[in-house]
Amino acid sequence: MAVTASKHRGGAPAALNNRLGRPAACAALAALAFAPAAHAIDWRFEPYVNASSTYTDNVRQSSNNPQDALILTATPGFTLRSEGSRRVQASLQYGLTAVERFGGDQNDNIYHNLNAVGKAELVKDFLFIDGHANVSQQLISLLGSPADASINNSNRTTVGLYSISPYIQQRLGTFAFAQARYTASGAIFQNNVAPDSSSNSFSASLNSGTRFTDFSWGLNYSLRKIQNRNALNSVNNTDVTFESVSATAGYALTRQFRVFGTVGHDSNDYLSTSGTSGAFYSVGAGWTPTRRTNLEASVGERYFGRTFSLAAKHRTRLTQWRVRYSEDVSDISQQLLEQGGRLYFVCGTAPHFPPASDLSELPPPNCVGPYPAGQVADAFQRFYGYSAADLVTLGFPTSIATGVFVIKSFTAGVSWDIGKLGFGLSAQDTKRLYQLLGNAQDHIQDVTGSASYRLSETVTANSILSLTRTSLDSSLTNGVPRQDDLLSLSLGLNRRFTDRLYGALTFRHTQRSSNAANADYDENSLTASANMRF
Repeated sequence: MAVTASKHRGGAPAALNNRLGRPAACAALAALAFAPAAHAIDWRFEPYVNASSTYTDNVRQSSNNPQDALILTATPGFTLRSEGSRRVQASLQYGLTAVERFGGDQNDNIYHNLNAVGKAELVKDFLFIDGHANVSQQLISLLGSPADASINNSNRTTVGLYSISPYIQQRLGTFAFAQARYTASGAIFQNNVAPDSSSNSFSASLNSGTRFTDFSWGLNYSLRKIQNRNALNSVNNTDVTFESVSATAGYALTRQFRVFGTVGHDSNDYLSTSGTSGAFYSVGAGWTPTRRTNLEASVGERYFGRTFSLAAKHRTRLTQWRVRYSEDVSDISQQLLEQGGRLYFVCGTAPHFPPASDLSELPPPNCVGPYPAGQVADAFQRFYGYSAADLVTLGFPTSIATGVFVIKSFTAGVSWDIGKLGFGLSAQDTKRLYQLLGNAQDHIQDVTGSASYRLSETVTANSILSLTRTSLDSSLTNGVPRQDDLLSLSLGLNRRFTDRLYGALTFRHTQRSSNAANADYDENSLTASANMRF
C-alpha cells in the first residue's frame, strides 16, 4: 500500500501540525513500542473512506443574513486495532478530512483527526504503560456557532492532546495491593485560544488485600504540576499545582450494603479569589441488591464547599438506567484529557454510550465496541447513521475555557430496546465555576429524546429531539448575562448496503433563541453520507 501526502489547503497551520504531531504520535505509539516482543499480537488494519454532502440554508448560523451553501467532505483514513492479546490492547484511528464549500463566502479546509489509546503489560503483573492521543476540532465558545467544523469553522479550533503513563503495581501477599504511577501529558491549542499546557503527575496508592473481607482501607497520594504557556492573556500563563493526600476506610454491613469514608488534605496552588487548600472529608454508602443494580452515594466537604457524588445503574431485559453526579477541581486540558482517554460502547437502537473499563470488555446487547471517546462519532455514523452534530445533543458538548474551575456534572438516562423499536431519554446539567472570577459560571442544561425503528434487516429510521439551555454570567460575556435556548430536531434513514458499505440521509432543523441581540437563528440542513471499509 502506497502512502502519499496531500498539499495543505487550510485547516490547522503546518506549524501547529508539527506541534501536535510529535507529542501525540509519541503518546500513541510508546505503549506499543515497549510491548513484549515475544508476545504474539494480531493486528487488524482497516482502511476506510467517508464522504458526505450537506445543503444548509444558513451556513453561518446568522440572525440577519442567512446564506445557503453546499458542503462536500471526503475523509480517507484507517483504523488499527490489536486482537487476541491480554498483555497488549491498542486502538488507533486516523482520518484526513477535506472540506469543499460552495456558497457562504467560506474557505475550504483540511482537518486532521487522530484518536488512539493503548495499554501494555511490559513485565507480567508488575510493570505497565498506558497512553492515548487525540487531535480534533473543539468548540471555542458557548456564545458562538455550535455547528460542526465541516459546516462552519468560525467557532472551532484544532486541539491536540497526549498522555503517556508508565506504572508499577505489586501485591504484598494477601495484606495489600500497591501501585505507583507517573504521567506526562499535555494539550496544544490552535491560535492560542487557551494556554498550551504540559503536566507531570505522580500518584501512589496502597489498598487492602484479599486478607480483608468485610473491612477495607486505602492510602492515596497524588501530585500534578502544570506549566501553561502561549496564552493570549498573560494571566493564564501561570503554573498550577494540585496535590492531595487521603485515607479511606469501608465496611460491608451485609453482602449487599456497605459504608465508607474518606479524610484528606488538598494543597493546591493556582490563581483564585478564594482558598485553594484545606482538609476534606466524605462519607457514603453503597448498595448492590443484584448483579443488575448498584447504587453509590456520598456527601462531604472540601475547601470550595459542600460536595456530593452519586452513581447508579440498573438493567432489565429491555431497559438500561444510569445516573451520575460528580464534583471536582479541574482545568480545560485535564477535562479534555479525561474525556479523550475514556472508552465507550456504542449502542444505536436508542443511541447512548455506556462506559467500558478496557478494550477487551464485551459489549452489552445491541451495542458494539468498546471505542475510545474520539472514535464514538465515527462508530455512530458508520453503524447507525448519527452525525457528530447529533452526538453534541447526546451529551458530548465541551467548550474551551481558561483558568481553574470547579466542575459539577450530572447525567441521567434510560434506554428501551423493544424488538425493532428503540427509545432513549437523557438529561445533563453541567456547571463550571471559575476560581479566578469569583465563581462566575457557565451552565449547560440539556434534555434529549431519541427513537429508532428497524424497517428491515438493512434499513433503520432514527430521530433525535433535544433542548439545550446555555447560561453564562456577565463576567464571562464582558457585558450582561447571556442565556441561549437551542432546539434541535433530526430525522434520518440509515442503510447497510453491504457489510462494508453504509449510507445515511439526515434532515436537521436547529433553532436558537437568545437574550443577546442578533444571536437568534434558524437553520435547516440535509446531509447524505456514505462510509466504505476495505
